[in-house]
Amino acid sequence: MLRFLAAGRFLFLLSLLIGAAPGAGAHPAADTIPPPKRELRGMWVATVENIDWPNQRGESPEQYRREYRRLLDAGQRAGINAVFVQIRPASDAFYQSNLEPWSKWLTGTQGKAPADGQDPLPFLIVEAHRRGMEFHAWFNPYRATMDSVTRRLAPTHPYRQHPDWFLRYGGQLLYNPGLPAVRAHITRVILDVVRRYDIDAVHFDDYFYPYPDPGKVFHDEAAFRDFNPTGLATLGDWRRENVNILIRDLHDSIQVAKRWVKFGISPFGVWMNKSKDFPQGSDTRAGQPSYSNLYADTRLWLEKGWIDYIVPQLYWSSNFRLCPYPVLVNWWAENHFDRHLYIGHGTYRMLESTRSDTTWRNPRELPRQIRLNRATEGEAVGSVFFSAKSVLRNPLHTTDSLTQDLFRYPALVPSMPWKDDLPPLPVANLTLRRLGPQVTLSWQSGPPAADGDAATYYVLYRFGANEPSTPHDPSRILALPRPAPGYPATYVDTTAVPGQAYAYYVTAVDRLHNEGRPMRVVSTGQTGPELAVGQAPGGAPRPGAPTSPPVASRPAQPTITLPTAESPEKAAPFTKVKIKEKPAKKKGFFGRLFGGKD
Repeated sequence: MLRFLAAGRFLFLLSLLIGAAPGAGAHPAADTIPPPKRELRGMWVATVENIDWPNQRGESPEQYRREYRRLLDAGQRAGINAVFVQIRPASDAFYQSNLEPWSKWLTGTQGKAPADGQDPLPFLIVEAHRRGMEFHAWFNPYRATMDSVTRRLAPTHPYRQHPDWFLRYGGQLLYNPGLPAVRAHITRVILDVVRRYDIDAVHFDDYFYPYPDPGKVFHDEAAFRDFNPTGLATLGDWRRENVNILIRDLHDSIQVAKRWVKFGISPFGVWMNKSKDFPQGSDTRAGQPSYSNLYADTRLWLEKGWIDYIVPQLYWSSNFRLCPYPVLVNWWAENHFDRHLYIGHGTYRMLESTRSDTTWRNPRELPRQIRLNRATEGEAVGSVFFSAKSVLRNPLHTTDSLTQDLFRYPALVPSMPWKDDLPPLPVANLTLRRLGPQVTLSWQSGPPAADGDAATYYVLYRFGANEPSTPHDPSRILALPRPAPGYPATYVDTTAVPGQAYAYYVTAVDRLHNEGRPMRVVSTGQTGPELAVGQAPGGAPRPGAPTSPPVASRPAQPTITLPTAESPEKAAPFTKVKIKEKPAKKKGFFGRLFGGKD
């Protein structure tokens, strides 16, 4: 059902913007809003042209694994719980594929396998999961090359077998979206990954039909003539229908292959301008709206339920005249049709000396945008940052502001009841042991729920023994343990105060983030050795039940250990890796790739 923002909410958005304007202090009300317990916090890891990872083409597998861990460690410190990794940037693959060649941005030469012969995608997924992050496999559906030179394409590139599938435009080779064979190939490529790898989501960016290049024509007239079974009269409607068919059919195919795999899109931030006599559009003046220029009717996809989430790229600042950030957050909050709305933030702009949008030079801009998201009363339920290196490099100390303030407590990814609303069963054999100052908790997964889902990870809360408990206060979350497969769940609380009694609660969470009923175990705080067995709390609130959370400060974060082995089979239950990195410098490409979209 379409939701509409109340007038009071819009005024609150404006008050946040005015109160936190450049040179002014943060709005008092914003400082009192606690971080939500559920919020997607993501970052894009772009591989095209080696924007984020690997640092350069042809690195050794040991080097690119080390760099990837550094990116994830930086994200983990900042509170990131989802990564969007580009595994198919241009009809190539960062994984073993029989359908498309190895990417040159991985091995240095298109079609050349990694030196160690190992498929890197399982490693990428496992490392993300070990850090409590969802892995969204990011595909560019229609781009085939970043230039129009075909002689360097690998023999296994689809162009070699099917040159009729492609068109040259804007100095690139692009798939022709009007051809049914092209849609079938793209679907086959994506389902191959869905079936063979443990990904959490399939993700598309904003590139559908190409951004119009002045004076150039995308010559798909023959396909319009030959593949128009419903007789659509205009080229624009026909192009939109081509993309609609891909999105609809891919959604259905993913659901059949693995019902838990999500499907999400990150479109250009403006669907359509109201100023172009489009009453459903936003009050903006963007030059490249996705509906009219890219033929991507993202609003329709949300309305039809063909995608599970949308991440509009709102890369403009709060003060940008043509496309103000608050106006667009408001519009998307009204038009996401109860599918998840996350916001894409242009954090790369803090690494540039942009002249078109100088507000990005203000260190308060990103925190202001996140507070505006949270002020939408649960409509915008997450943020994704472009890109990972802007999190790693900490421009204007904004990553510090995430770590110390906005993302200072853990957050669960929001659940998707239209895909699964059945929580897992409670944990079993919860045990507490105390020898000296440390408290060791251990438990086992309960049996699978009625839908066959077992626990994927757990939420561990800590309260004073006689303190009212609530599942809503993220400051009371000690950890979100995700044991390696085949290992029991164990957690050592190194911050427990000797002589103080605590009540610990453990809940099980499935891979779509449904949280089950808690099990509780109580430490008496006695000075001698202590052993306690958990039980279901009588009348304890189930996570999600309405209750008033206590106001409390978060205890110092205990040490969480994560596996360091490079394969799931070799993984130890928990080991933590901390590596400092001096980031490499890269100039100019962000502007070249994205500078023409405003």
